[in-house]
Amino acid sequence: MTEPRIAVLLPCYNEEAAIAQTIAGFRAALPTATIYVYDNNSKDRTIEVARAAGAVVRSERMQGKGNVVRRMFADVDADIYVMADGDATYDAEAAPQLVQRLVDEQLDMVVGSRVTQHDAAYRRGHVMGNKLLTGMLAKLFGRSFTDILSGYRVFSRRFVKSFPVLSGGFEIETEISVHALELRMPVGEVETRYFARPEGSASKLSTYSDGFRILNTIVTLYRIERPLLFFGAIGGLLALLALMLGIPLAITYYHTHLVPRLPTAIMATGLIILAALCFFAGLILDTVVRGRREVRRLAYLGHRASGG
Repeated sequence: MTEPRIAVLLPCYNEEAAIAQTIAGFRAALPTATIYVYDNNSKDRTIEVARAAGAVVRSERMQGKGNVVRRMFADVDADIYVMADGDATYDAEAAPQLVQRLVDEQLDMVVGSRVTQHDAAYRRGHVMGNKLLTGMLAKLFGRSFTDILSGYRVFSRRFVKSFPVLSGGFEIETEISVHALELRMPVGEVETRYFARPEGSASKLSTYSDGFRILNTIVTLYRIERPLLFFGAIGGLLALLALMLGIPLAITYYHTHLVPRLPTAIMATGLIILAALCFFAGLILDTVVRGRREVRRLAYLGHRASGG
């Protein structure tokens, strides 16, 4: 077998202070890899510094990490993809271990689960939000990862080329995790060190707004991927409310043969009709989703496994 082609993908936005260190770290860890830096409208010297450090530098004008990942996955051709941030917070020395795990076990994704002892590296609000979202994903999709928001991941070619990126921002990590869980891909996790940003480098994350966007992404993906359960739950609530309104009317009618609260009766009837519509909408969409999932699975199977 020939040596697999490895591509290191580094999405960047205003990372002048950290990008050279990041490139040097991955070049030392993966000397045969091609390092790509995708700049996302940086206002500083990120492009010049990255180019001077020896990386292949490209640009994506649509703002947002999800847009950058979409462009990287579409443009770069390799057998194994290592994705990290350009802020020098992820442990480049762990990259060979993640790649080897992917190849040895023929996995499609290995997540670098972050471990840090520095409060400045991982804010408390982000830790709490990550645990909440990770638990929610496990409840919705049956299994999860310990760190669904980690940006340090290694992918197989068949993962990258079968993944239809829809997200535009930092919710991309959640979408990646859901894609792997939905297609029941073989995946793994490896604990990796997580460092504080270098001096002069500032975080682009917003705890509350990004957390809300990620939560919205999970709910949206659940509606898309589990429509029968999603709309069935709404229909069940509507049916329960209709029963709460209708049972007293039925009891009154049984004793008096009269319906004194006609508006309530009309409302209960309307709620039952809406509940039935929700159920049948979920049933129809579930059939559509099954067909879409089969198409994605076929696209996934169109590429050979890493190390295969």
